[in-house]
Amino acid sequence: MSAQFPVARPRRLRRTPALRRMVAETRLDPADLVLPMFVKEGIAEPQPVSSMPGVVQHTRDSLRKAAHEAAEAGVGGIILFGVPAVKDGTGSAADDPDGIVQLALRDLTSDLGDATVIMTDLCLDEYTDHGHCGVLTAAGEIDNDATLERYAAIALAQAAAGSAVVGPSGMMDGQVAAIRAALDGAGHTDVAIMAYSAKYASAYYGPFREAAECAPQFGDRSTHQQDPANADEAVREVLLDLDEGADMVMVKPAGAYLDIIRRIRDSVHVPVVAYQVSGEYAMIEAAAEKGWIDRTRTIMESLLSIRRAGADITLTYWATEAARILRASNVRDV
Repeated sequence: MSAQFPVARPRRLRRTPALRRMVAETRLDPADLVLPMFVKEGIAEPQPVSSMPGVVQHTRDSLRKAAHEAAEAGVGGIILFGVPAVKDGTGSAADDPDGIVQLALRDLTSDLGDATVIMTDLCLDEYTDHGHCGVLTAAGEIDNDATLERYAAIALAQAAAGSAVVGPSGMMDGQVAAIRAALDGAGHTDVAIMAYSAKYASAYYGPFREAAECAPQFGDRSTHQQDPANADEAVREVLLDLDEGADMVMVKPAGAYLDIIRRIRDSVHVPVVAYQVSGEYAMIEAAAEKGWIDRTRTIMESLLSIRRAGADITLTYWATEAARILRASNVRDV
């Protein structure tokens, strides 16, 4: 090749770890990560979740310890899921002031203050005896508007107990508007809403249903969760939630929906959240246990891909571990 026409050599900027770090287009940071945590009423010791190695249903005491460790690692937030001792048709434990999530919220807000953002999932499936996300009609179908009343009551209970961000995940029509009106009407104007706006009817949720003990007792959730075939619908759902008062919007799951994350990121000017769900976690852990993949590299690459697709915030069961890796190495070149 003539010296008059020098060859472009992109590899020059890949030659050393320091060069790769300097020119990296995408960076992970512990503050971008949120740790989902399960707290169960009436247990004396943490209960391992068999399909999610390393994840447990916490007692209040073990939750406090694990939450402290997450905050110490620099994790940006914690989101709580409750498993009550008693379930019923309307999920009455969800808004009980002495319900397990409300008690855990008071513990964590007392312990951690503003060291991390304490968030709550807002739904009914963990609390109902039928395992569905809302109140049922006599015909066994979800009553959308009756469910909104329950969501509003749950939002008030969680806000009163100290939640900084509520995350309505039931995919009911009008849920954000109902929750925003209830919060504002009760003076909780500072409580933010992280809307599960594009939550797909996904096969990746199986292990979560063990952890939260919320598998539907009949039917499925395809009437309210989004069809995996649809992308434009996700944008419409997001825009509707923003019109209703959402402060952040979520895509769930993450790994199989990176295109949706990018579509949403290009369409809105609010924080975009992605949930790396239980099935994504379980698959990587299972393959790593078999020795088929490098566990740490795969975890970090999966998180980087979600960030690269456009997510500002990622909910991940590896939040504390990933935060420690990032802090210890200060290297984002995975």
